[in-house]
Amino acid sequence: MTSVRVRTDRRRGRLGARLAAVAVAGATVLALVPTAAVAAGGDGGSAERRPRVDGQQELRDLVERGGTTAALAEIRGVGRSPWRGAAGVADLATGRPAEADGRFRIGSVTKAFVSTVLLQLVGEGRLRLDDPVERHLPGIVPNGAAITVRQLLNHTSGLFNYTEDTRFLVTSEADLEDYAHGTWRYRDYRPEQLAAVSAEHPPYFAPGQGWHYSNTNYVLAGMIVRKVTGRAWQQEVERRIVRPLHLADTVFPGSGTGFGGPHTHAYLDLPAGPADITRLNPSVVDAAGNGISTTTDLDRFHAALFGGKLLRPAEMAALTETVPSTVPGTIPDMGYGLGVFRLDLGPGCEAAWGHDGSLGGWGTLLLGSRDGKRQFALSYNSFVGRDGSGAEEPVGSLVAKTLCAPGTGAGAGVPEAAAPGPEPEPVPRTIPRTGPDLPLPGLALPDLVTRS
Repeated sequence: MTSVRVRTDRRRGRLGARLAAVAVAGATVLALVPTAAVAAGGDGGSAERRPRVDGQQELRDLVERGGTTAALAEIRGVGRSPWRGAAGVADLATGRPAEADGRFRIGSVTKAFVSTVLLQLVGEGRLRLDDPVERHLPGIVPNGAAITVRQLLNHTSGLFNYTEDTRFLVTSEADLEDYAHGTWRYRDYRPEQLAAVSAEHPPYFAPGQGWHYSNTNYVLAGMIVRKVTGRAWQQEVERRIVRPLHLADTVFPGSGTGFGGPHTHAYLDLPAGPADITRLNPSVVDAAGNGISTTTDLDRFHAALFGGKLLRPAEMAALTETVPSTVPGTIPDMGYGLGVFRLDLGPGCEAAWGHDGSLGGWGTLLLGSRDGKRQFALSYNSFVGRDGSGAEEPVGSLVAKTLCAPGTGAGAGVPEAAAPGPEPEPVPRTIPRTGPDLPLPGLALPDLVTRS
């Protein structure tokens, strides 16, 4: 997930108060904390089909109040047919409206695809989750004999996240100008280079003794796929997932900078005006965040994965066996599995399973029920450098419409004739991160981007 990193000044209530760095692959997730408890529903939630939802107002709110130029979403499994919508503009230069079927960069949602392929290989007996990394990648990973494949996939390896290295951070106005208008975004990387950057740093902890979100883990996972199959991880994802599920708009472009279809644009807010940062070379995130997709394709993938169509029961159990994300500042009720996480949304809501993703100017959220019957996919184009705090409530409302039972709460247990009107859906209050912010450089920078 490549992201233009901006320090948040909460006291002044704006996101663009100080540009701290431009970084790649920082993990963020929209944590959904209901503002009010509703009647108990637990992990199973309501089994009844509800009336068809409409999330158009939430998408408009994301654009109008959430610091985004475009927002696309699809909700499945609620009502008789899926709901899909879009708001905002795909291109500021032309004013072309955003299209609901437009493509976008999915960032770390890519991890769920890569993990699924590895688990399929486990089911075929071609490797084991408890294999040491050294067995498949000899000499690549320091202490690789003590780190298992499972620890790569659930981020308990302790390996340094290469995207926290200062070589991937913008620390000056010249760097920022290069990122916006120069060659920064087009640098090409091989996975071996990215792994080598990580190897230059000490680990966060001994293998299995902590949790730290690290894109290095999935770069190595992609390398293991190649070692075991003889084919690139992109080829295996296409062969095993994309083609069988007919995900016609899902691609993993390697070093390609384009989209190959209708898409939204991404922007960096600069004093001289918006800089279009749509095109970039995603090899910098490799198997940790290389993908492009649509909301329809992502929902279809989620339904197939959690509906049991891609993995056998043993591998599905491994996918959903979670470890707590114990890094300070992370979501207390989030558990991380193998390329997916589980979020408790509170009473009256089903637990949410999925992943988030972010690259510079894009945010993605893919969540759904454990049984694969309900999904919610969202893409939003954060206008990097502008206050995006207004995104919290509309995103929470969309997820609540997917996974939380309506019309419950204070009136639960009251005879229907005497029950008061339905309560509004639960809505989150905050958007914390799955892990800590990417480290800032050890120097104070002037305000390079400032917006009121």
